[in-house]
Parts: sequence; C-alpha cells; structure tokens
Amino acid sequence: MKRRALLAVAALAPGLARAQGWSPDRPIRWILGFAPGGVGDLSARLVAQKLTERLGQPVVVENRPSAGGIVAAEAVARAAPDGHTILLMTTTDSTASAVYRQLPYHLLRDFEFVSRMAFFDHVLAVGAQSPYRTLGEFIAAAKTRPGSANIGSVAVGGAQNLGAELFRSMAGLDMTVVAYRATPDLLNAATSGDVHLVSEILAPVLPQLAGGRMRILAIAAPRRFPDLPEVPTAEEAGLSGYVVRSWNGIAAPARTPRAVVDRLGAELAHALALPEVRDRLLELGVQPAPGMPEAFRVFVAEENARWARVVADASIPRQ
Repeated sequence: MKRRALLAVAALAPGLARAQGWSPDRPIRWILGFAPGGVGDLSARLVAQKLTERLGQPVVVENRPSAGGIVAAEAVARAAPDGHTILLMTTTDSTASAVYRQLPYHLLRDFEFVSRMAFFDHVLAVGAQSPYRTLGEFIAAAKTRPGSANIGSVAVGGAQNLGAELFRSMAGLDMTVVAYRATPDLLNAATSGDVHLVSEILAPVLPQLAGGRMRILAIAAPRRFPDLPEVPTAEEAGLSGYVVRSWNGIAAPARTPRAVVDRLGAELAHALALPEVRDRLLELGVQPAPGMPEAFRVFVAEENARWARVVADASIPRQ
C-alpha cells in the first residue's frame, strides 16, 4: 500500500511542480452527501485533518445529507472550479444515476475526478441465533424452501439494497428483499431473527460481531479483509463473482485546473499511506485505495453501468 502510494506521488511530480502556485486564500470546503457520525464521515474527517496539515489551509468537512447525495453533488457541480470546493463522491452517486430518471448534473461530465479514497467492503451476515454457519448452508436451505427466506438491507436503491438484489439474482433464490429505514433497525431485526440474512457494509456489523450478536458468513470482496482473516470471501463461500464494495473518493467541479487535481490527489495518497491513518481506517472496516484521476473516472463509469444493470434486472422503478 505504501509503495503504491509513493509511486503515485512520484508519477504526479510534474503536476505538483506546476501546482505550487495554488495556495487557496480561504478554507477548502469538502462537501459530504450524508449526516455526521457514520463511518464515511469519520473517514473523511480523519483524512481532512491530514490534508489540512499538508496543504497549510483548512479543509472543512461540510455535511449536506439528502436522498442519493444529490444536494451535495449539485452544490459541487455548480461551484467555481478553483479548488476551494470538493466532493466526497461515493457509491451513492453511482446508484443515484441508476435509480433516478433525472439528476441536476451529469456525473461524468460535470466533475473532475481526483482520486478514489477507500473501499467499504460489504458483508453477508446473520444473527447469532441463526442455524446457518456458512453461506452455502443458507443458499441450500433457501432453495429447498422457495419463498421462505428473506434478506434485509437499508435504503431502497442504495448500495446495500442493490447488493441484496444482486445476491438474490446471482444465487438464483426466490426470497424477499426487506428494506429498513436505518442500519440499527436492520441489525436489531437480524439479532431477533426477523431478518434471515443481512446485506450491509462491514463497519456497523463489526461491533455486533465483537459482541457475539451476529456472525459474518462471507465478505463480498475480491480478498479477505485484513483484520478478519477467518471470514471467507463470497467467492470462497460458493457464490462465484459476487463482489459488492462501497467506495468513496474526491471529485471537484469540471474545469478545475489539472495542477490542482494532481496536488489534491498526491496529498490524499500521502495521507492514506500514513500508518496512523491506515490503521484507523482498518479499525473502521475501511480499506485505503487511492489511484490516478483517469483510473477513478473509468471506475465510476463502470460502477454506473453495473448498478444500472442491477436496477433493470431487479425491476426497481426509477424515481
């Protein structure tokens, strides 16, 4: 991780030299499309502190929660392209493009892509009282009794909910997807047995795991999570190709100078390579994953197309 980050900084060296003249005379507003307190907010604030130290200018996190993160994204899309306003772009921005018929911005045209920041792995989990010890056992039981099982998630049209729809489709199961208003409601339903399987990001499940209230059957990632080496991937658990990862990164308004984009990307890579940042993110269930602007743009385009297919296959009405 450290080596990749340092190589990324080295590759950006010419851009950094040109960016030395970029010295904002006011704070940089980092706009988030959700409320304070969640793992995404905590991650951004941790990184913002390091960016502030490196840039010598306050990077102020500003929360603008709304459905689909639309309010935050629109605010940044319409901001001056001078490096003073940036967006924490997330999976929600990609799912919003798939779920909503019309948005007040175009995700691929109205932003400059700076860098992906991190992955938030999703898990498939059950309450501690569940009879299922493996994902294979759950799938086999659900196939034996069609229509008897359910899978719970939060936020219809969000990544967790679409991940549940994708699981149902890929596993070939006749089961109900139940959407809850908030994660605590979902986890309580799992521990009480009202929900048979949970599709959620790792972070809020970790305390339940530590307290013995839930079990993780599989992590929906290409590789096992470093701090949970005993938990298999969905592929290892028998569901080939099932990868569902939320993510976030930095974007700026379209036409933001490339030198500014490069400087921000390099400083983000530097921050994520710091041991204290990486270790804290892993504690939160988050894996650092910086990259180049062009790669981030391609990644977001692929995510948009992927979630659009999931929405269409699940016959989820567009809003």
